[in-house]
Amino acid sequence: MANGASGGAAAAAAAAAIARAIKASGAIVSVDPSDFKIILSKSESPLVVTATGGVFKKNYQYLTAYKGLIFFTKSAEPLRLDGRIEIIASKKIWIPG
Repeated sequence: MANGASGGAAAAAAAAAIARAIKASGAIVSVDPSDFKIILSKSESPLVVTATGGVFKKNYQYLTAYKGLIFFTKSAEPLRLDGRIEIIASKKIWIPG
């Protein structure tokens, strides 16, 4: 029974950590790469954070902010971003949940 109680406490702690991360980062909206590019086209001077991820297969990850929300996408191939976009390369992008 003690293992069940400690497992429940660990799950509650993990849920609380995720909730704190969401509060700290705001709302994160996951979109398809094509929708991500549409969002970028609506911004006058977009900033994009990029990273690569994947364990068995490499993927390309992107974050940008628009109208108070954070938009995230992941793609099997790198997205072609035009020259007006400021890009920040990151080692890792972590999305809570």
